[in-house]
Amino acid sequence: MKRGNVRKFGRVRSKRKALHKALATALIEHGKIKTTAAKGKAVASYVEKLVTKSKNADVAVRRELSTGLGTKAVSTLTKNIAPLFADVKSGYTRITKLGRRISDGSAMVMVEFTKSWK
Repeated sequence: MKRGNVRKFGRVRSKRKALHKALATALIEHGKIKTTAAKGKAVASYVEKLVTKSKNADVAVRRELSTGLGTKAVSTLTKNIAPLFADVKSGYTRITKLGRRISDGSAMVMVEFTKSWK
């Protein structure tokens, strides 16, 4: 088992947390984001944990979520997204490969929420 296997992105902890917060907020507000592969994998993992927490949306959970997201994103997450995945245990996000970026050759991905099958 690998321990401490965290993508650091060449940033200190506070800047890395801000990056996760910004990407997660954009994903929650827009439904999908286009980013690099490494950042996409990191934000998908981060958002999966937030959606799992938001299923039980009491006051304590909302306050805990607000430390990692903005207030608008917390309300969108608890009111719109969490009820959509109420009967699902995991697999809230989907990562689709888009190819390489022209300027520097970075692998790009699209991170989006999965749809419920009805």
